[in-house]
Amino acid sequence: MSEQHPPWTGSVPDERHPGTTRLHSEAEARLGLLAAGIRECAIVVLDATGRVESWGSGAEHILGYSAEEVIGHHVPVLTRTEETAADHAERRLARAAESGEHVEEGWCPRRDGTRFWAHVMVFPRWSADGNVCGFLQVIRDDTEAGARQQRSSRRFSDLFDLTPVGIGLFDVTGHVLDANEALCELLGYRMHELKAMPAVGLLHPGDRGTGLLAEETASAGLNQPRTQQRVLLRADGRTATCEVHSTCSVADDGSRFWLVVFQDITEQERRTEALRHQATHDELTGLLNRTGLDELLETMLHGGAERVAVLFCDLDNFKRVNDALGHEGGDELLTAVARRLTEGLPPGCTPARLSADEYLIICPDIDSVGGLESFATWVAELLRTVVPLRGQLISVSASVGAATLDRDTIGANLLRYADTAMFHAKSKGPGSVSLASPNLIGARAGQLGLEEQLRDALENDSLTLYYQPILAQDGSVVMAEALMRWSHPDRGLLSPAVILPVAEQGNLLRTLDRWVLHAALAEAATWPEQHGTPVSVAVNLVDLLPHDPEFVEEVAAAITASGIQPHRVVLEMVETSLVELPTRPHQAMVELAERGVRFALDDFGTGYSSLARLKDLPAQILKLDRQFVSNVETDPADVAIAQAMIGMGHAMERSCVAEGVETTGQFHILDELGIDFYQGWLFSYPLPPRRIRAYLESTAGSPDRT
Repeated sequence: MSEQHPPWTGSVPDERHPGTTRLHSEAEARLGLLAAGIRECAIVVLDATGRVESWGSGAEHILGYSAEEVIGHHVPVLTRTEETAADHAERRLARAAESGEHVEEGWCPRRDGTRFWAHVMVFPRWSADGNVCGFLQVIRDDTEAGARQQRSSRRFSDLFDLTPVGIGLFDVTGHVLDANEALCELLGYRMHELKAMPAVGLLHPGDRGTGLLAEETASAGLNQPRTQQRVLLRADGRTATCEVHSTCSVADDGSRFWLVVFQDITEQERRTEALRHQATHDELTGLLNRTGLDELLETMLHGGAERVAVLFCDLDNFKRVNDALGHEGGDELLTAVARRLTEGLPPGCTPARLSADEYLIICPDIDSVGGLESFATWVAELLRTVVPLRGQLISVSASVGAATLDRDTIGANLLRYADTAMFHAKSKGPGSVSLASPNLIGARAGQLGLEEQLRDALENDSLTLYYQPILAQDGSVVMAEALMRWSHPDRGLLSPAVILPVAEQGNLLRTLDRWVLHAALAEAATWPEQHGTPVSVAVNLVDLLPHDPEFVEEVAAAITASGIQPHRVVLEMVETSLVELPTRPHQAMVELAERGVRFALDDFGTGYSSLARLKDLPAQILKLDRQFVSNVETDPADVAIAQAMIGMGHAMERSCVAEGVETTGQFHILDELGIDFYQGWLFSYPLPPRRIRAYLESTAGSPDRT
């Protein structure tokens, strides 16, 4: 600080910024020496709790207490004003830590009982990591300040230069008068480059809407501290975000000037922004998450947007892909879909990811993109694609539900209505689109009621299992597939086609799998043998799969509880859940297979699997899907497909079951192709427990081959 410039009479917070770390240690040391040598004012260094760390000669001179009497003690009883309560000193430190400074004046008692008019300033001291590590308390005896003002000017100049946070002095026109080394380093300028620079020139062009200084305060002669956050422009073009503390003060000659403190919070802001981004964005895809989505939607609605639309997109059959390729492969697909949305959506439309395979799109003005139905159809086509993934081409589609803000839909319900429309679209088939409507919302409310009823049915063991026999070529029953039924009091007997979607929406699939497994094994354990051979039971599992850490334990527990022999247990799973299994799930299946449990590959030929990988599957049975059986009498291509699958299964020593056999013609063709087992209405409908027992007890001859 140059000699001709007056000392400031406002407050100087002892703050620091990360860019001045190299000055901190030196400044702290010199500060202690300076405090010890100044007699014109009491400079007291406190720790973070308010205990005295340094008590200089000025403090002894002005207050009358020796360093030995106060070092290590709390300062309130020593430096309070008459008008302040005894505990106010603690609040004084708290205010200084919060705002960067605290200033007060009043009568202060000395040790000998006399008093003086004190000007008290408290500033926080900052550690290298940005936390408050203590306080600097400056007490000035203003009773006879005039005579000593000039002598103390240089001392304050030293403090100005030593403070490890940027400080600048500006004249009333807003031009730089002086700056300390810390400010020069923060901005990347030398002192001669900063001098006479206008305050607005320190600001980034994008942050010059309001000036750095409040000129009206200076012209009015008001000493009102002001704190603001501004973005500064460094000499090298980089930016620095600072908390700017400014106050208008008066020099010895009566002229007014600005004292401005710049605390660099750039790194703090970056960390805050990183945390905010983490809280509002999906880690895998980088899209908005539910929190970020809610914030955006709230902003749009509060901003007066009247034609906001929400599209709920759920990937079709993603679970099969995830089971087939593992979670890493599934993550790659999810990322590819997110990239497709980000790159393909019209400007202004924002994609988000809510859960594993659920994406959501917010459109601020649905009319600008052709209307709700047109845009929803376009999004469905955008998501209908083929993604190269781990040596395979994966077909992707999504069910899309859409809702818009109108007189029947308030903002708080947009997501729920779009979600309801999506579930309706899913029921229509892959890649379908559905728009929210009052009728649809009402039906969804009924679906929610059905979920609660299903939950009660599970808790009360009110479900039942039907069993469809699977026959060998000689007509004997070798196995029966357990098929779930629900005798609903109002809707009659419900099949898995109704039960499973309800269970999925109500997160009941795992509970349902566990119930089916235990009930089917317990029932089958009591079945009579067929021609001296025990009849096996096939159980379909939807959610309890080998990827689950509890898979082996759950199956083993059901076997133990029922008392059934493990070799009579067949677990049916769709093709994609058994292909390219990671090591752990594959080992789980091998462990059960070693105990005798068998696995059947259901819907064989309809999934994403590579036929070359079948030889590695821990599945002993292949079930030929009904779509290849139903047309074997009329379509030579289906005959060729069936023949190839049966031949491949036999070559790999797998048994083959034909599903959906309904006519004698189908039976004869499959018999000629060498199928091992048959299942279908030609032989029996699914039967309730009492009737399957009667069926097994009857003498079963060979099926009619005529």
